Amino acid sequence: MKTSDIRQMTNEELLIKLNDSKQELFNLRFAHATGSLKNPMQLNVVKKDIAKIKTIIRERELKEIKDKKGN
Repeated sequence: MKTSDIRQMTNEELLIKLNDSKQELFNLRFAHATGSLKNPMQLNVVKKDIAKIKTIIRERELKEIKDKKGN
């Protein structure tokens, strides 16, 4: 998932996507542990997507705090 796509999402959509990605990561880890995972690189992709989502959520939180202090 591209960062530009993530930035266009609302906060609610980001939280939903974050929960979905965490569930997907859990399922991939389980599949990897049982040996049924076909593409182990999917783990890295999902981890990076989670990191991108968390980063953008945090950026928005910091911006909101900064805006409140400015007023």
